[in-house]
Amino acid sequence: MSKPRRIYLLSPKVLSPETIAVAFAKTSRSPKPFDEIAAELTDERSAEFNEKWVVGYGHASVAEHAVLHLAMENVSRLAIETIEGNRLGSYTEKSTRYQQWDTDAYYFPAELQENDLADEFKSCCDHLFSTYRESIPKVEAWIRTTQPQRADETLKAFSRRVKPAAVDICRFLLPAAALANVGVTMNARTLEYAICKMLSSPLDEVRVIGEKLRNVCQSETPTLIKYAACNDYMISTREMLGGYASGISLESNDDFRMLSWDQNGEDQILAALLFRFARNKAYGACFDFVCTLSDAEKERFIAELMGPRDTFDQPLREFEYAQMTFEVMMDQGAYFEFKRHRMMTQTVKPLTPHLGFAVPRGITESGCEEAYIEAMRDAAKLSVRLAEQNPDVASYIIPNGFNRRVLFSMNLRQAFHFCRLRAAQNAHFSIRRIAYRIAESIQQIYPKLGHYLDIPSSETWQGIENRHFSTIATR
Repeated sequence: MSKPRRIYLLSPKVLSPETIAVAFAKTSRSPKPFDEIAAELTDERSAEFNEKWVVGYGHASVAEHAVLHLAMENVSRLAIETIEGNRLGSYTEKSTRYQQWDTDAYYFPAELQENDLADEFKSCCDHLFSTYRESIPKVEAWIRTTQPQRADETLKAFSRRVKPAAVDICRFLLPAAALANVGVTMNARTLEYAICKMLSSPLDEVRVIGEKLRNVCQSETPTLIKYAACNDYMISTREMLGGYASGISLESNDDFRMLSWDQNGEDQILAALLFRFARNKAYGACFDFVCTLSDAEKERFIAELMGPRDTFDQPLREFEYAQMTFEVMMDQGAYFEFKRHRMMTQTVKPLTPHLGFAVPRGITESGCEEAYIEAMRDAAKLSVRLAEQNPDVASYIIPNGFNRRVLFSMNLRQAFHFCRLRAAQNAHFSIRRIAYRIAESIQQIYPKLGHYLDIPSSETWQGIENRHFSTIATR
């Protein structure tokens, strides 16, 4: 008689994360059910196991079964970049779209204590936040005039539409020092490396967060986080690469470039799809077969493949075989949403004022442009002066509206997900502009599959840019 199937939870309400990790680890050598293994364990015995096998013998995958949920409050948005700089984690943070910041909700860097620029930093933050708060009602009034209440819209629904739209526009003024809350879910293996990165940061705030995080996590997973520490290699490599980079003097004015792509990406995807289902056929035979198809035959094949897809159906995994690399300039507010797409490979340049800042059309047409530009330029000037002392700390004063270069690689499957999410009507206009540009460039190199990208066909990136921005890069 076959053994009965069982599917059940090892509940974190009953068992510690380390005990759950050990219960799963032991199944590789024990025939006992998971719950029986767990019942034999204590926190002490689990710690001994992890000390021997995870720490001693390097079986780090065991630590992936210990999952922690961490609440971080009142950390700067600049620090959040490091906190969220780990691919295998889940993050939810305070939204600049749906919440309004208090005027004193900013971090004062410890590096500026007793510094001659300390008062100027505080004054500049106060200036940015007061301009932000004063602009919101003016932008709201402009939206009420230009996008009036619809006949089928209640007054309450109209107000719910207007307020976030105004905050969406005024968020360009919020500096990287703005405080936010972020919830993090991460396994212990990833968490240990995340803490190492924080403890190796050039920013005092991030190192302090790393220390606190290590203490909090060690109370829950004392063995698995035990050796998280500052990493000398991270520090020395950062210094070495900074030295080499300082010799580069040329600058490009391009704000969007597709740098490379798989030239036969569509054929590779179709061949991989056939490879999965063609029994006893090598990939080469599948690829050669695809190459014999005419354009019309490929389009028919793709139409049969993509036609039945529903709104939330993901493209098949084989779409990952076509890879593309881009270099894009986007405002910091857009980057904060972009960075959440962690399955890409992303490299971002430091946050500085040298690429200028965007001016939303709502700021201009609501009569706020003069005050906006004055606040943004004050922040840029202070950042330059701070950078002479500490380039990393200088990023704190840079507002969301300033531009930043991002290098990233993505495959076509990721592109489908990104474009569906970020080109949607309810997405912020900053990131929508980027999503449409990416989609347009993909449709040029992969026209057959790119035709099915999930973007509203009624718009273009130029139209979004013209409608929502007075300018993209004012200095």
